[in-house]
Amino acid sequence: MRLVGVCAAAAGVALVLTGCGSSDSDGDRTVTVSGTGKVQGAPDVLNADLSAEATANDVSTAVSTANDKAKAITDAMVAAGAKKEDVRTSDVSLQPSYGPDGQNITGYRATNSVHVAVRDLPKASAVLDAAVKAGGNETRISSVSFGLEDNTKLLSDARARAFDDAKARAQQYADLAGLKLKTVRTISEGGSGGNTPMYRDAAPAPASGFSLEPGQQTVTFDVNVVWDLG
Repeated sequence: MRLVGVCAAAAGVALVLTGCGSSDSDGDRTVTVSGTGKVQGAPDVLNADLSAEATANDVSTAVSTANDKAKAITDAMVAAGAKKEDVRTSDVSLQPSYGPDGQNITGYRATNSVHVAVRDLPKASAVLDAAVKAGGNETRISSVSFGLEDNTKLLSDARARAFDDAKARAQQYADLAGLKLKTVRTISEGGSGGNTPMYRDAAPAPASGFSLEPGQQTVTFDVNVVWDLG
């Protein structure tokens, strides 16, 4: 009865020492822990979503104007340093505009949206500035974010830190239980992440003068490890 009570109390902790001093069906005792590793690194790409809006009395004019503006934005970004293959159409929309009564159609609003990835970060500000100047007052910027396109090295470092963290926790539990940490039984990855949006604006874009600060991106990795105890 005492042994059952001890086991029940131990089950309440986040990191669980299984067995509670007794043997399981295989005669083994284990400790299950979670570890987290975090590593920071400089972003290597800027992603931006821009669009050109146009309003006209008829559909054809609205669509044609939006398309022309979107093309001008694309051409300007490429001329400023973005690669042509890194600019793509992300959305096209057409909606009617209504009068004060909310029933009669007074015109049409067309939107042509593009996504650009700027991998040469020193040129990022110039690319956005060129897009705004080319599109004029019809230019909209819906999102801008810095990210890590190649986070292989950072992810590897975060994974190693996560495992070290898990091992340190497991060793502490083994010491508290008066046991020795033996071999690893299982390892399961919890997940990773790290790209955070830097700037968002749904209003008309400013005429010029983008100040962009890439900052640091954090890559986080979680791991769950089961150790045998002896």
